Amino acid sequence: MAEDFAKAVEDGLKLAKRIYLGKDKAVMTAPKPPSPPVQGLADYYLPSAPMVYAVISDPGFVDNPDFPSYQPHVYGRCDPPALIPLQMSGVDLEVNCYGDTAFVQISGKWRVHCVMGSHSCDCRIAVPMGNQGSILGVEVDLPKKSYSTELVGLEESKCIEKIARPQDGGFMKPHIFMLTIPQVDGGTNISIKLRWSQKLLYNDGQFTLTVPFSFPEYVTPAVRKISKKEKIQLNVNSGIVTGILCKATSHPLKETKRHAEKFSFLYESEVLTWSKTDFSFSYSVSSSNMFGGVLLQSPPLYDHDQRDMFCVYLLPGSQKSTEVFKKEVVFVIDITDSMQGRPLEATKNAISSAMSKLGPEDSFNIITFSSETSLFSTSMELASKEAIRRATTWLSTKSTVEGSTCISIPLEHAYEMLSNTSGSLPMIFLITDGAVEDERNICDQMKKRLKNSGLLCPRIHTFGIGSFCNHYFLRMLAMIGRGEFDAVCDLDLIDNRIQKLFSNAFSTVLADITVDAFNDHEQIEVYSSCIPDLSFESPLTICGRYEGSFPDTLKAKGILGDLSSFVMDLKIVRAKDIPLDRVLSRQEIDLLTAQAWLSENKQLEQKVAQLSKVTCNISEYTRMVLLEKNKIDKAIESSGAQKVKKSDPHKIKDPLAPRKTLLQSLSVGFGDLTATAKNIRPGFEQPKLPDAAEVFLKATSNCCGRMCNRCCCMCCIQCCSKMNDQCAIVLTQIFTALAFIGCIECCTLCCGQDGQ
Repeated sequence: MAEDFAKAVEDGLKLAKRIYLGKDKAVMTAPKPPSPPVQGLADYYLPSAPMVYAVISDPGFVDNPDFPSYQPHVYGRCDPPALIPLQMSGVDLEVNCYGDTAFVQISGKWRVHCVMGSHSCDCRIAVPMGNQGSILGVEVDLPKKSYSTELVGLEESKCIEKIARPQDGGFMKPHIFMLTIPQVDGGTNISIKLRWSQKLLYNDGQFTLTVPFSFPEYVTPAVRKISKKEKIQLNVNSGIVTGILCKATSHPLKETKRHAEKFSFLYESEVLTWSKTDFSFSYSVSSSNMFGGVLLQSPPLYDHDQRDMFCVYLLPGSQKSTEVFKKEVVFVIDITDSMQGRPLEATKNAISSAMSKLGPEDSFNIITFSSETSLFSTSMELASKEAIRRATTWLSTKSTVEGSTCISIPLEHAYEMLSNTSGSLPMIFLITDGAVEDERNICDQMKKRLKNSGLLCPRIHTFGIGSFCNHYFLRMLAMIGRGEFDAVCDLDLIDNRIQKLFSNAFSTVLADITVDAFNDHEQIEVYSSCIPDLSFESPLTICGRYEGSFPDTLKAKGILGDLSSFVMDLKIVRAKDIPLDRVLSRQEIDLLTAQAWLSENKQLEQKVAQLSKVTCNISEYTRMVLLEKNKIDKAIESSGAQKVKKSDPHKIKDPLAPRKTLLQSLSVGFGDLTATAKNIRPGFEQPKLPDAAEVFLKATSNCCGRMCNRCCCMCCIQCCSKMNDQCAIVLTQIFTALAFIGCIECCTLCCGQDGQ
C-alpha cells in the first residue's frame, strides 16, 4: 500500500507541473522536488509531517483556480488517482507532555491550489505519528461544511448507512493515519486540526520526544508574498519529578515559564520555508538512583467509572552501575510457512544479536515450532562464544515448514527447562505471527504454573508479527508472566523492535516488584494482575482505581540484580494539572481489553467502549465515524427558519443532524485462525470490509423497491423525495458486497419517472 501511495504522489507531482502561477508571481512554476533515490521510493514520498493531497482522477481539472492556463486538454483518467500535495500557508504545533506521554495537536491551513475553481476533488489527509502514536481526532473546516471524527459503539455503528471505502479512512502504515474529505472545490482554503498521543523514549535517565514535523519543499507556497507563520508551543509537566534539566531541542525554543516540575517553551516565526526537521526535545531527571511516586486524581464527571484513579510510576535512574540479573533465556520461535522471508530472517538476526550480548555466566536455548517442535539443545547451554557460534549456525539452517501452529507444547518445554533455576532471572521469548485455538487454555495453564513457582519464576516476553496473531492473547500471556509485550505490522520494523524487546528484558534491575497496599487493600484495583519488572531502559507505570481513602504511605519492594532485597518509599501527590484519565487511557484500554478477551466478560467490553468514546482512543469495541455538518443548515437552525418537532411522526431523521460515514475498522482484532491455518504471510492482510449482509441491509433500508424498466434485476431506486448521492453509493455497495451476477445494462436513478 505504501508503494502505491508513493507512486500516486510521484504522478501527482508530475501533474502539478501543469499549474501556471501568473506573470506577476515571484516563482513561475510549481516547486520542483529533488529527484528521489532509485531505492526506497516509498519511504521518500511517505509523509514526514501532516500533509493534505488532492485526489486527482481527471488530469484535465488540474490548473490554477485563480489564473487559468488554457492548456491543451488532457484526455484519459488517472487510475489509480494521482495525489498532488497541497501547499500549506500556516502551521501551529502544540505539545503537552505528562511524564512519558505526549498529547500532540497540529493546526494547519492548506489550499486546493491545483484544481480549477469550477471543479472539485477529494482531499486526502495524512497524519504521521511518533513513537507508539494513537490517533485521537481530526477536525476539518471548509467555507460551507465542517468535518470531524468521533468514536461510536459497535451497536450504534450498525445503524450507520454510509460506509467509507478502505482508502477513505484508515492506517496506510501503523503510524500513518489517512482520512479523505469528499469533494472540495478548487481554490478552497482548508483549516485542519489533528490530535494524537504518543510516548516519549527513555534512555539513561533522559526522556526524548520526537514529533514528525519535516515538510517537503513542494508544500511551501510558490508565491513568496504569502505570509508563512510557524509556531511551536511545548508544555511539560513531569508529575512529581523535580530537578529537571533540558538537554536538547531541534528548534530555537524560548522558555516562557518554569515552576518545579513544570515548564513551557515557545517558538514563533515568519519563515521562508517550512520546517525541514522533526521537532525533538529531551530532558533529564536529576536522580541517579531508582525512585518512584504515586499520582492520585478524582475522575472527571463524564467518566463511567467514578472511582478515584491512581498511577504508580518507578524510574530506574541514570546510574548504569546498578547490577543487572544473571539470565537464563529460551527463545521460542514460530517457523510455520507464513514466517517465510523477512519475518523469519529478521527474527534470526535479532536473536543472533541478542545471544552475542549474553555474558559468560548466562545460559540460553532455542526452540523452533510449527506443528512439531525442534530444540537446539536438550538442556540449557552456557553462553560461551563456541555455544553461540553453534547456535547461530543451527538457527541459520532453519527454514519455514508447512503445518499448523502449536504454541502450547514449545511453551511447556521452555518452562520445564527453566523451572529449576536458581540465582538467575529466567526468561522466555515467544515470537509468532499466528493465532491458535487454545489461547485461553494456555493463559490459564501458565497462570497456575507461575503462581506456584515462587520468587524469580520464568518471565514470559511475547512478540507478535502482523495482524493474524492475537495481540491480546500475547499481551495477556506477557502480563501473567511479568514480561513485556510488543508487536509490529510493518515488516521493516521487526528486527529493530525485537532487539528493543530483548534489550529491555536483559536490562532488568528490579524484579518481583510488590506494593504493600495492593495486597492488603480490597478497595484498590490494579489493572495489571502481575507487576512487570523494572528495566534500566524503560520507566514502569502501574495504574488502577480505588474507593474510599488511599493509604498515606506506600512502599515498593523488589529484588535487585545481586539478589538482595530493595525497599523504596513512594511519594504520594494529588495531581492537579495532569489529566490523569487521558494519560492512562491508552494503557487502561489495552489492559482491560486483554482481560475482557480472556474472561469473555461483556461488562468489561462495555467499560472499554465507554472509556474509548470519552477519551477518543481507538478500541476493539468502538468504530470511528466521520461527521459532516452543513454550515448552511446550521445557519438556518440558528435563525429558527427550520425546526424539527420531536412529536412529528413523519420526521424520522433530523435533517440538521450531522451526516455520518462509518470508516473501516481501525483496530487490530483478536487474531485470525483461518489465515493462520492457511499460512498466509504477514503483510498480505486484506482491508476489514463490512459483512455483505450488513451492507445489503443498510443499503436497502430506505429502498422504495421500484423496478427499473430497462434492467432485468431489482434496483434499489429511491424516489425523488430521497434523491441524493447516496443512491449511487447504495447500488455500489449492494453489487460489490453480493458480487451481483446478471445483466445490469443500466441502473438509472429516477427523478420523477420510473427509470427513464
